[in-house]
Amino acid sequence: MADDKLTKIDLIESVYLNTKIEKQQVQVVVDSLLEQLKSSLEDGKTIELRGFGTFEKRLRKGRSKARNPKTGETVSVEPHYVAVFRPGRELKKSIGNLPVDKESK
Repeated sequence: MADDKLTKIDLIESVYLNTKIEKQQVQVVVDSLLEQLKSSLEDGKTIELRGFGTFEKRLRKGRSKARNPKTGETVSVEPHYVAVFRPGRELKKSIGNLPVDKESK
């Protein structure tokens, strides 16, 4: 597992090691959970996980004079939805209490 990233495979491995449930079953549960989160957002539902945070979709307004950062070209962007995560109080507190590494960006 990379030090700065947790992938879905890493998550499945971690749950497997902590629970001793078969990896295939853990993978089915993780995939089902992620699919349920996705479909709930598509249906316009807000997902609240107490102690962790809230997922929701928000409408991002369109712009007629946006700039493509790769080419510098002016383009128009239509209004569209984006997924947003708001951390809960307990997550904010636990992250806020971590020591700051001077080499971090």
